[in-house]
Amino acid sequence: MAVQADGFFEASDYYTGPPLTPALVAAAEAALGVTLPASYVELLQERNGGVPRRRRFPTPFHTSWAPDHIEIDAILGVAGTWGIDSDSGLGSRDLVRDWGYPNIGVVVCSMPSGGHDAVMLDYSGSGPAGPPRVVYVDEDRIPRQLAPSFDEFLARLIDGSGL
Repeated sequence: MAVQADGFFEASDYYTGPPLTPALVAAAEAALGVTLPASYVELLQERNGGVPRRRRFPTPFHTSWAPDHIEIDAILGVAGTWGIDSDSGLGSRDLVRDWGYPNIGVVVCSMPSGGHDAVMLDYSGSGPAGPPRVVYVDEDRIPRQLAPSFDEFLARLIDGSGL
């Protein structure tokens, strides 16, 4: 999926990590023990995490956020304070441990709830080499599928006017 940074992300560089390199991707994959989806890495090549213009994702199920959708604050990149592999307390391993998310993969989105829910890459059905599906984990900590792939997750994000 070709994603243009000036079209996908807002101008703010909040949540943005250092410029992506193959070494940073390899280090993140080694630290997390998974192969990251190609569409995720491609997005991070445009910008290593940030606030997307389209932040809502319609759901066929009720969530603690809304009856018909979730909202994300950011797509997290690798390395730096906000990276999924970070040891800053904001990385995926820390979030899974601190918030009691199921140990099924990697937290890839920052949420407006501040930790009460999460969007994760779920490797439980594919193994660490993937490809993972994308799931929503609500306060009940039950993973619910949002999309069968990260690419489809990105494609189905909408702006607030669609709901």
